[in-house]
Amino acid sequence: MKLKDLTTLPKVRDSYSYLYVEHCRIEQDAKAIAFFDLDGKTSVPCANLSLLMIGPGSAITHSAVKALADNGCLIMWSGEGAVRFYALGLGETRGSRRLLRQAYLSSLPRLRLRVVRRMYEMRFAEELSDELTLQQIRGREGVRVRTAYSQASAQTGVPWLGRSYNKDAWFSADPVNRALSAANSCLYGVCHAAIVSAGYSPALGFIHSGRMLSFVYDIADLYKADISIPLAFEIVKESEDDIERRVRYRLRDAFHESRFLSRIIPDIENALDIRTDDAEVAFDLDDLVPGGLWDGGDNTVPGGVNYGDEQSNHPDTKEEIPQ
Repeated sequence: MKLKDLTTLPKVRDSYSYLYVEHCRIEQDAKAIAFFDLDGKTSVPCANLSLLMIGPGSAITHSAVKALADNGCLIMWSGEGAVRFYALGLGETRGSRRLLRQAYLSSLPRLRLRVVRRMYEMRFAEELSDELTLQQIRGREGVRVRTAYSQASAQTGVPWLGRSYNKDAWFSADPVNRALSAANSCLYGVCHAAIVSAGYSPALGFIHSGRMLSFVYDIADLYKADISIPLAFEIVKESEDDIERRVRYRLRDAFHESRFLSRIIPDIENALDIRTDDAEVAFDLDDLVPGGLWDGGDNTVPGGVNYGDEQSNHPDTKEEIPQ
């Protein structure tokens, strides 16, 4: 069933974070979906699911994809254990106001630096001196991350020899590095789902640059020291068996218990200094509304207007720099 409009969907902050499946068949099941494997059938209420991660050995029907899309659930195709990203679908927002704001800030070095400093301040939970250069701030961040690894190692007794990741030789890494990679992969997926759902571009990063997921890395880095690093060390402390699966389950529970999804979009708005308003609601009422037409300046005129009618009831719409 196609929803009348996107505003009837649960808010991202009220949704489940993600579900990872592999070696199964995914089909539409009434107004939701279900996946079938050797254990039988499992129904999934996709209306309040943010992200479905589909691993190897899986097949999904056209009707299941449509049901997920209609319910605003992002679909992501990933590698085994959700440790590699291949493709994704479209989120819930149809308006572009937030994307335009993101593009504007990322295009001007002075404003971009302001966002970068604000993101680092969010990690340090303290205001940074204006006298610090970007290189000095990055140095402080490097110390903070190394301290997070050292503290997690000391608290758990798990040896730490440094970060190591080779996508072509997954099992060449030690257990804690595999746990970190698996945890970060899940963290990226959930942040990616929130970013797309809110109408931002995952590619327009501020600290990171040049990759299609640069903004995903920017936002995920806000949480690694508090979430993925300590969790990975705890998992390895308990056991070195079935690390990737246990990481996914533990993260899912941690995201739910801490209401993690309720933090991501407000944190993005804080980083980009975006004032929340209802400017995009009209676009989300109908995903086929084309939006306005650029008039060559700072204004737009309504699309789909009969321009032969001089008495048109569609006034020009003033759009300033997106806030």
